[in-house]
Amino acid sequence: MTSSSDRSPAVDVLSTRTYEIRTYGCQMNVHDSERLAGLLEDAGYVRAPEDSDGEADVVVFNTCAVRENADNKLYGNLGHLAPKKASRPGMQIAVGGCLAQKDRDTIVKRAPWVDVVFGTHNIGKLPVLLERARVQEEAQVEIVESLEAFPSTLPTRRESAYAAWVSISVGCNNTCTFCIVPALRGKEKDRRPGDILAEIEALVAEGVSEITLLGQNVNAYGSDIGDREAFSKLLRACGTIDGLERVRFTSPHPRDFTDDVIAAMAETPNVMPQLHMPLQSGSDPVLKAMRRSYRQERFLGIIEKVRAAIPHAAISTDIIVGFPGETEEDFQQTLHVVREARFAQAFTFQYSKRPGTPAADMDGQIPKKVVQERYERLVALQEEISWEENKKQVGRTLELMVAEGEGRKDDTTHRLSGRAPDNRLVHFTKPGQEVRPGDVVTVEVTYAAPHHLLAEGPVLDVRRTRAGDAWEKRTAEKAAKPAGVLLGLPKVGVPEPLPAVTGGCAVD
Repeated sequence: MTSSSDRSPAVDVLSTRTYEIRTYGCQMNVHDSERLAGLLEDAGYVRAPEDSDGEADVVVFNTCAVRENADNKLYGNLGHLAPKKASRPGMQIAVGGCLAQKDRDTIVKRAPWVDVVFGTHNIGKLPVLLERARVQEEAQVEIVESLEAFPSTLPTRRESAYAAWVSISVGCNNTCTFCIVPALRGKEKDRRPGDILAEIEALVAEGVSEITLLGQNVNAYGSDIGDREAFSKLLRACGTIDGLERVRFTSPHPRDFTDDVIAAMAETPNVMPQLHMPLQSGSDPVLKAMRRSYRQERFLGIIEKVRAAIPHAAISTDIIVGFPGETEEDFQQTLHVVREARFAQAFTFQYSKRPGTPAADMDGQIPKKVVQERYERLVALQEEISWEENKKQVGRTLELMVAEGEGRKDDTTHRLSGRAPDNRLVHFTKPGQEVRPGDVVTVEVTYAAPHHLLAEGPVLDVRRTRAGDAWEKRTAEKAAKPAGVLLGLPKVGVPEPLPAVTGGCAVD
């Protein structure tokens, strides 16, 4: 513990206190931050303006331990806040997430002005720990080793009115040598299917029309409840929910990706023709060293089956370049898989040591110059393939769900942006009538770039939706009360529609 002199003195807690949450890492952390926001708002805090830059009364860091320099980044940010905290009585700083789970007492030793440190398994305790730190005037460090309650039972401040994260499991049973997440998130724990479906139905009743099923290894769902086909059954059950237009999931693992899941994707109309399938490496020896339980032939077999069942599916992936021991021949095998699989998009990363992982101590660490050169070759190949695959979309008529904040140049180009069923980003000409995020438009693709499509002609159709109504209602509420309000049960997490994002076990 640190002394009270390291912290600001207490202030009148009856005044309205603001909060800011800074999130790092995977989509699990994004969803956890929505829960942290819900907990704080349930406790009476209000969200600080987006440009507050550390001026909030409570600043929460939701950390990631994946990157080699994750701790340096955290302590740099904490150091930036130290003088602000010293000059502002009652300001509090909390650190949670994977790095907090890993480093525990180290945080308050290196940054004694931090008030609360909490782990991945007890995010529900944040308001209590903040109050305890205020009253006792000393740091509260509380890390538990196993999940206290499934996070979706917690209140959540959703970031989108029309698209939602829905956690179906937490934790991971894999032992990939480059990944520390299972050690920090714990073994896989599955939710009961009835609880998941009840949550989705409640979201749809609020106006949500797209959900993304979320898990560290999402298609391993069922291993904890003893049903190997539980994930495909869950996908099919989502197809029976009236008003649920789009279902996505992330991130799966090739080991657990079975034929019944492919069939459920193909046969369930609201399951979107999109798949994020992490490759990591195309080399069998490297995959073995990574402790990935599939090989190149198995991976390409999955891609072939998906394409046969869902011809227009857009498939994305994760690839790590420069894993210890990777030879030029190993790298060539990765390039071979990229050419064969023809990914719509690839999240490519240069290997960096993850402290606490077996790979960090392996022989054969690759020089940075070699890793960089291989990385550039891989990116150039994938850019070429992405562009070629996008060009195949020109002339197609697509239904887009209008997105919020995804077209950074929309204001200057007088366009709007939306997501196609396969999750490709499409910028389209703004129609004469009002179109809201969550509404659906029909357009014809006229141009392709490597990372987006354009529909430069007139919009063919506009369908106003309940999701658009929900967005409009939320916008009106924000205008009336800028800090934001929790939007009823079940108070679950929600993302804006995003490009396929990587799972927490590979990269941040």
